[in-house]
Amino acid sequence: MPELPEVETTRRGIAPWVVGQTVTGWTIRNPHLRWPVDIPDTLRGQPVHTVGRRGKYLLIGSPAGYLIVHLGMSGSLRILEGATPPLTHDHVDIELASGRILRLNDPRRFGCVLFQTGDVETHWLLKHLGVEPLGNEFSGDYLFEKSRKRKVAVKNFIMDSKVVVGVGNIYAAEALFMAGIRPGTGAGRIPRHAYEQLAVAIREVLMRSVRQGGTTLRDFVGSDGNPGYFKQQLNVYGRQGEPCRVCGTGLKLQILGQRSTVYCPNCQTSQGFRPTK
Repeated sequence: MPELPEVETTRRGIAPWVVGQTVTGWTIRNPHLRWPVDIPDTLRGQPVHTVGRRGKYLLIGSPAGYLIVHLGMSGSLRILEGATPPLTHDHVDIELASGRILRLNDPRRFGCVLFQTGDVETHWLLKHLGVEPLGNEFSGDYLFEKSRKRKVAVKNFIMDSKVVVGVGNIYAAEALFMAGIRPGTGAGRIPRHAYEQLAVAIREVLMRSVRQGGTTLRDFVGSDGNPGYFKQQLNVYGRQGEPCRVCGTGLKLQILGQRSTVYCPNCQTSQGFRPTK
């Protein structure tokens, strides 16, 4: 699934081609995504003034309101020439005055294209979202205060979009490793200093991924190549049974909230202290 860094990379990739352009029309080949596609007639002839992001949602703003786009499990947005023939899973095109189109490809149809007038933050998909992990409101103190009396595992806690948005399974596992915190520890048991380490680690792993994704922005223009996603060297995710890159201890697998998570039993503790080798 596209996570926050992939969505942010998408935002950066399409924004230069979309902002300042007038929406001249659209083509909906399949209106039945996760929810019915909603693009009102009032959007026609409107200039795009912003391409923003809230969590994993892209917000394409105009004087008429905002298109709210989610990429679902495996979707992508691309900038293409208007005459580019659609592929099987190309469900929605937004047509621009430049002659280019913004095309949503969504093989599993778990994405969405919705519309909101007025304050976009009041939309039912957005109004209950937590803070942005790359924003000023996010900190170790924030996580510590939110976690008090919470018994849920800390990995599930930081993946809760009502607490903080966009920390998906991969990034949660990697950040917890960087902070030296065992993922199954109850969120309410973790001390403030460990949450300070964790907040720094979450920012770092997300920003590192955004920086890596930024090297592929050209792939958002044209029909070839990959849509701006990226590979990275992972410390724990998907590496169960392999040696820890820091201490050499065999990595262990644990199931938390029906999701698998991998951790180092030596480098990760309930208190967030990383042992020396």
